[in-house]
Amino acid sequence: MAKKKKPTEWKMRVSFDLDEVLFVSPDNHKTEPPLKFPLNVRFKERVRLGTPELISGLQQRGYEAWVYTSSFRSERYIRRLFKHYGVKFDGIINGHRHLREVQKDRKETLPQKVPSYYGISLHVDDETVIVNYGKTYGFNVYHLDAQDDDWVEKILERADEIKRKDDLLKKIGVPPYAAMRKDTADAAAK
Repeated sequence: MAKKKKPTEWKMRVSFDLDEVLFVSPDNHKTEPPLKFPLNVRFKERVRLGTPELISGLQQRGYEAWVYTSSFRSERYIRRLFKHYGVKFDGIINGHRHLREVQKDRKETLPQKVPSYYGISLHVDDETVIVNYGKTYGFNVYHLDAQDDDWVEKILERADEIKRKDDLLKKIGVPPYAAMRKDTADAAAK
């Protein structure tokens, strides 16, 4: 007799764009201290101040922290860079993975990000077009486009708010918001 598989417990996922969200210019954003030589030669990007604290805060709450970027940086590069800041992401979706798994061979061009396809409950992005796609395709987006000293607290609060709503819906038998996953991408392709 085969062993019965335990159902996978749903974990809330929060994803972040890279450019202008986690990677920012020190000319107009507060940043984490630059990496020391020779790492700063290989990893030129500067990380927004508070990023390690935010990712740690999300993971301490039992949430997963992901990267969802339309850039084509490799997963390995992203993991290695953030490792030097003490950050370990639970998942990474780059432009290659999005094209392979979401866009596939569909004739219609889908949005450059569809977080619900990956069960992501909240996506943090700087682009207004992504915020608008969120409204059109039904996914939650936190719009972060400028220096904000309170961004860590605001995102933690927003994630907690979504989690409370999902937990309430779960009590009455409705699956969590992001449990619909691939429905959004499939609906967008029709």
